[in-house]
Amino acid sequence: MTCLECGNCRKEDRVFFCPARNEFGIREEIVVKERTSQWKKGDPGYENHRRRLRKEREDLKIS
Repeated sequence: MTCLECGNCRKEDRVFFCPARNEFGIREEIVVKERTSQWKKGDPGYENHRRRLRKEREDLKIS
């Protein structure tokens, strides 16, 4: 198996496709940052924000 020099393995992506091996590769050393929200239950305006988002979701379901 020879490398086709596609450059997929050199990118900063966690998952890449290698056409020479015809398989996907997963990089273990790259850490995926977990998504966090800026809204916490103790913050002022949390309830207003939560209610507004909930109302928007309900409006989307009805439409």
